[in-house]
Amino acid sequence: MKNDSLDAASLKILSELQKNARISSNELAEKIGMSASPCWRRQKELEDNGYIIRYTALVDRRKLGLSVVCMANITLARHEEGAVKNFEEAMRLRPEVVECYETTGNADYLVKIVVADMDGYHDFLHNVLVKLNGVSQVNTSVALREVKYETALPL
Repeated sequence: MKNDSLDAASLKILSELQKNARISSNELAEKIGMSASPCWRRQKELEDNGYIIRYTALVDRRKLGLSVVCMANITLARHEEGAVKNFEEAMRLRPEVVECYETTGNADYLVKIVVADMDGYHDFLHNVLVKLNGVSQVNTSVALREVKYETALPL
């Protein structure tokens, strides 16, 4: 399987798995019009070649009491290797950080944080973010309402 392009069957497999990762091999094969064994082999190749990173369950954050979503634009004071590495490692280790991107523009990073309430964000901001060596500025936007949340990639 080439790593730079996928055929129609592979794209169909990925599309179906994004909708339901728990689909059986037989159901998946039926949906994409293949027999079960070749479909399973193709899925295994997609896993082996890194197209499928992992399988996961999507959990409703609100049912767990995680009602606040914040987007923090973070600027580092200096871009020394140690400061960047330490910041990124700290973001990877924090459970309330669900996404972190190095960005262009005015800020160096965009960080998505999910917490129970504004007290939770306040604690994260003051006990974690501003205490990190190299963080010079944090500008936060709080999501008022979720308009779209999608995990499936456009194939």
